[in-house]
Amino acid sequence: MPQEIRLKTPLRKEDLKDLKIGDRVLLSGKIYTARDAAHRRLAQLIKEGKELPIELQGQAIYYVGPTPPKPGQVIGSAGPTTSERMDPYSPILLDLGLKAMIGKGQRSPEVVEAIKRNGAVYLAATGGVGVLLAKAVKSSRTVAYEELGAEAIRELEVEDLPLIVAIDPQGNDLYVEGVRQYCLL
Repeated sequence: MPQEIRLKTPLRKEDLKDLKIGDRVLLSGKIYTARDAAHRRLAQLIKEGKELPIELQGQAIYYVGPTPPKPGQVIGSAGPTTSERMDPYSPILLDLGLKAMIGKGQRSPEVVEAIKRNGAVYLAATGGVGVLLAKAVKSSRTVAYEELGAEAIRELEVEDLPLIVAIDPQGNDLYVEGVRQYCLL
């Protein structure tokens, strides 16, 4: 039976070890945003042995390119983007201490193996409700690659960001198991 669990960043392996696919997570604390272009740049810095503009250890990256905020808002709509575009870069980020990725859609076998190897987790955010997800964002500031606009890396402070465990630290995959269960009905 899925549970509702509250997590706060920075995340530790011990915080995640008992999570199961389907569990509902309310995530609070500091997280980062990054999409394709930012991931490519992070991977290049790693390849060159250079320092990264963000600390990965224990952190979560949300695959989002938020829209500009309207007056009085912290951030505009903040719905997840398709995660598979980050798959070429995710294993190395996980190996460097990243503990959670937030997005939508399936992940590659290489990413699932890196999740298992590092005791990390993949959390799904519901697509199509970016305005509602943005309500969990309490502050936002650009920390790297401002020239990328919506794809810049931002540091967000979130409170009770609602997510679902899509791939747990044991490598169980909701996108696989959900289909399997549905097909058996």
